[in-house]
Amino acid sequence: MKYKQMSFLRDVDGEKTKEAVEAALEKYRLYMLTVPDEYLPRVTQTYSLVPPSNTNAFYSSTESVAIKKADFERERDEYMEKVHRAVNRLTKLERELIVKRYLTLEEPYDYDVYNDMGISESTFYRVREKAFYKLAFALRIEVYKEKAPV
Repeated sequence: MKYKQMSFLRDVDGEKTKEAVEAALEKYRLYMLTVPDEYLPRVTQTYSLVPPSNTNAFYSSTESVAIKKADFERERDEYMEKVHRAVNRLTKLERELIVKRYLTLEEPYDYDVYNDMGISESTFYRVREKAFYKLAFALRIEVYKEKAPV
C-alpha cells in the first residue's frame, strides 16, 4: 500500500503557520521576563475631585491590581506549561534547536545555534521547519489556506 502525504498538511499555510509559531515562541520569551508595571500596586496616593460613588464594586484598587496580577501569573504559567509540553514532544535534535534558538532570554542568531549544535545550515532549517509544524499542531495554532470562493 502506498502512503500519501497527509492531505490536511496540503491545506496548511506554511508561511502563516511559521509566523504563528514564531509569535508563540516570542510570547514565551516575553513571559520569561518580569511582570509588567501596570500589574504592580501603586504606592502613591491619587487625588480626585470626583466624589466617591457607591457602587457594587467589592474590591479596592489594590485588591483589583492583586487580582489582575494573579490572573496574569496564572495565564503565564499555563501558557508556559503548554509550550513545555509541546516542546517535550519533539525529537532530541528538534528540541535542542527550539530551546537554544527561542526559549532563552538571549536572542541568538540562527548561525550561532547551528554552529553551536554542530549541524549544517540546511539541516538547521530543515529540522526547524519540521519542529515548527509539530509545535503548531501541538499548540493548535496551525493556519490553513483560505479556500477560493467558487
